[in-house]
Amino acid sequence: MVMPEEAAGKQDIRPLRIGLLNLMPKKIQTENQFARLIGASPLQIELSLIRMSEHETKNTAAAHMESFYRPFDEVEASGEKFDGLIITGAPIEHLPFEQVTYWDELTRVFDWTQTHVHSTFGVCWGGMAMIQHFHNVPKHPLDAKAFGCVRHQNCAPASPYLRGFSDDMVIPVSRWTELKRAEIDAAGLPILIDSAETGPCLIEDPEHRALYIFNHFEYDSDTLKQEYDRDIAANATINVPANYYPNDDPSLPPQNRWRGHAHLLYGNWISEVYLTTPYDMSQIGLTTTDLRK
Repeated sequence: MVMPEEAAGKQDIRPLRIGLLNLMPKKIQTENQFARLIGASPLQIELSLIRMSEHETKNTAAAHMESFYRPFDEVEASGEKFDGLIITGAPIEHLPFEQVTYWDELTRVFDWTQTHVHSTFGVCWGGMAMIQHFHNVPKHPLDAKAFGCVRHQNCAPASPYLRGFSDDMVIPVSRWTELKRAEIDAAGLPILIDSAETGPCLIEDPEHRALYIFNHFEYDSDTLKQEYDRDIAANATINVPANYYPNDDPSLPPQNRWRGHAHLLYGNWISEVYLTTPYDMSQIGLTTTDLRK
């Protein structure tokens, strides 16, 4: 992408305000994973950590939550706006959406993004929840957990979100549910990354200025190992994560084969946010300013 000199001369630079609605139990691990990816951009990023208002986490120290997180009720009441918002996954796939204790508040978040967020990125369960809310595309339970490093195909090489991507790639997968390709197609949503083995991975939703990803580019090298070791310690039925350990031998250190594409995806997202978000933040949700036009 080459920016015309005239457009470059009109650039007004300000920090991008990115929110992270963290629904994962290990808050610090998750916030570090996403901060590492979005912080790799040369642009200035102002990261805000957000939590559900009534849900209390049991896995992160209360002092950390008090110091670094704000409840959504407070963010909503402030009227502030964000250039981007990441909504993480949550380990509650087995529950119907309506049975999640904070579902009503979460649907308020989804609707709030349409007037207060320029671009939203739903990850794993967060993406499944968004596509259900906006398009009534359901999640379906799997007979066995999709678990490991799975090869995916680049279905939209011309997409700015996939700039620099290979034709295929390996992505960590860890979930008990899936979305059906036919149901996503019926909703009119473009599939950007797909897998013959585990189904659609990355979906664009232009109408709602959103991306939905159902797998985990953000994972650290040992995140799947931590999940596997946890399940083994609990005597849970779990397969060795596929194509993760050398020779599928869990006694060997796992190999990270997705880090480069992870930085590409989140860097491309940040770039698109920067190129299209209004400089005047009061106009977020009302208009777009594409510096390439």
